[in-house]
Amino acid sequence: MKSILNRRSAALSGGPSRLLAVAHDAAAQRALSRDAATADADPANAAHAPAESVVDIESRTEPSASAAMPADGGPRPVSTLHAVPVMPAHLNGRPVQIADGAAFEALAAGEELMTFRVYRCFAYSVSLFFHPPTLGYYVALHQESILWRALKANDLDAAGSAFHLMQEQATRLADGEARRAQLIAQNAELTRLIEESEAQAERLRVDLQRHADQEQTVTGRQHQVRKEVAQLEAQRIAAQAQLNKAHRSLHQLKVATSEGVPHLRGR
Repeated sequence: MKSILNRRSAALSGGPSRLLAVAHDAAAQRALSRDAATADADPANAAHAPAESVVDIESRTEPSASAAMPADGGPRPVSTLHAVPVMPAHLNGRPVQIADGAAFEALAAGEELMTFRVYRCFAYSVSLFFHPPTLGYYVALHQESILWRALKANDLDAAGSAFHLMQEQATRLADGEARRAQLIAQNAELTRLIEESEAQAERLRVDLQRHADQEQTVTGRQHQVRKEVAQLEAQRIAAQAQLNKAHRSLHQLKVATSEGVPHLRGR
């Protein structure tokens, strides 16, 4: 120990003298004791090993000792510890708390909340409220007008972020409802088109049946007309022959009658 102190005094004799604060904690004492024990155990190695000053020991045991000391050499001030409030949840770095459902419904029933924004999607609705007495904001998610979730924020930005997240959640929850409504409308449209197509096809079948029946009726009528025409034509021919025969008989009678009349010559 004396040899170490003598070496330190010799190293400092060439420069200006200054007062150094020596750490007297347990770590420095243990380091000094360890070095002294090593020197006593192996004097040869201690003679060849480089001398280690108390400052080196202090820097080894306290790496930030020089930085910890203030510029004026006085004691370093210790900052006072303060209790840090723990928030139940955070949203984009802004504090957002889970609100008491009963307290929120009491405020809503007492008409103490001002509505800032409302988003509705099928059975889900998201609302952003402002509570003037406490300068607080509430974001509530309702399903079928029943409160599902409520959040409380201290500033409008945090409340707006919570509102947008709940809006996206409500939209995702309502995706099935939207798809169901679309499918119901599409099925109703397809049913209507099927009914119209079937009705049009039925009308076409009725028209075709009516045309077929009418064609059959016309065909039968034409056959009957042709038959009657043939009969009338035969009757006409027979009547014409009878008329010709009557004309011949009449002519013969006229001729016979003319033969019995004397022939008179003109003057």
